[in-house]
Amino acid sequence: MRETSRTAPGARLTVAWRFGVLGALLVLAAGASLLAGRAMSPGVVGEVLGGGGDALERHVLFQLRLPRMLVSLGAGACLGVAGLVLQSALRNPLAGPEVTGVTPGAVLGAVTATGLGLAGWQSPFAVVVAACAGGCAGAGLLWLLTGRGGGDPERTAVHGVLVSAVLGGLTAMVLLVAPGELGSVVQWLVGSTEGRVWEHWHLLWPWALPWLVVAWLLSGPLTLLRCGDELAAAAGLSAPRARTAALLCAVALTAGAVASVGALGFVGLLVPHVAVAVFGADLRVALPGAALLGAVVVGGADAGAQAASRLLASVGDAGRFTLPVGALTTCVGAVLLLVVVRRAPSRGF
Repeated sequence: MRETSRTAPGARLTVAWRFGVLGALLVLAAGASLLAGRAMSPGVVGEVLGGGGDALERHVLFQLRLPRMLVSLGAGACLGVAGLVLQSALRNPLAGPEVTGVTPGAVLGAVTATGLGLAGWQSPFAVVVAACAGGCAGAGLLWLLTGRGGGDPERTAVHGVLVSAVLGGLTAMVLLVAPGELGSVVQWLVGSTEGRVWEHWHLLWPWALPWLVVAWLLSGPLTLLRCGDELAAAAGLSAPRARTAALLCAVALTAGAVASVGALGFVGLLVPHVAVAVFGADLRVALPGAALLGAVVVGGADAGAQAASRLLASVGDAGRFTLPVGALTTCVGAVLLLVVVRRAPSRGF
C-alpha cells in the first residue's frame, strides 16, 4: 500500500506531463495554421494580431483563417474520439470511421442531401442530420453483415471494406445523377478545410461538444468492453446496450466532422492507436488524449497542406492549386496503416 501511494502521484504527474506536451503541440499546430496560407506572410499575421494591419488583412485573419483553424481542430478531435470509441466497442484494432462504413455512409448522406437538391436539406444543420443518418445506415449495414461474427477483428475489417466500397459506389451514382453538383460536394469526397468560415464552426461545436461529453461518460463501460463481454457482464454491465450507445456516439461525432470538413482519411483509424500507446487502456484518460491528438493531427495537416499549396503556387501554372488536407492525411495515413497492420497480429488488442 505504501508503494502504491508513492507511485500514484508519479503516475499522475506523468499523465499531466503528457497532456502538457500535447497541449503545446496543439498550440503549435493552431499557430502554424494561422501563419500558413498565401494571402498574408507570417510577419503580417503577427502585425494583425498585435492590433495593426488594414481592414482586408484583419478580415482574412479573423474571418477566414481563424474559423478554418478552429474547424480543423474540432473535426480532428471528433474523429480521434470516434475512432477510439469504435475500436473499443468492437474490440477491433482495425476499426475506424473510414473502414466500418460510418464515414462513407456520412459522405453519402451529405452528398445526397446537397447533390440532389432535396427540399429543405441544404441548410448546414440539415446536412449534419443527413450525414448522421448515412453514418447510421453504414454502421447498421456492417452490423447486419458481421452478425454473430462481429467479434472477429479480421471478419469485421473485411466486411467494413466491402461496406465502404458499396457506399462509395452509391455516392458515385448520386454524382452521376447530378453531375452539375460535383463542385459543391467534392469537399466531402476528399476532405478539405478550404473556405471554412464561422458558420461552419458555429455548426460544429454545439453538435460535437455534447457528444464528446457522452463519449467521456461512456469511458468506463468502454474500458470494460475492451476486456471482453464476459468480464463486462461479470461487472454488471449490459454489453449490448453499452455497445449500441457507443456506436451511436461514434456515428454522431463522425457525422459532425464529415459535414464540416468531409472525409479525412485514416485520422479516426490511426489516432486511437497513438492515444492508447501514450495514455494506456484506461479510456477516462485515453479519450481526452485522443481528442487532443486528433486536433493536433488535423490542425498540423491543415497547416502542412496550406504550406504545400503556397510552395506549389510559385511553380508554373499552379497558382490556383490548393492541396486538400484530406489528400495529405490519406497519403500519410496509408503508410502508417501498413506499420499498424504488420504489428497488430503480434501485439493484439
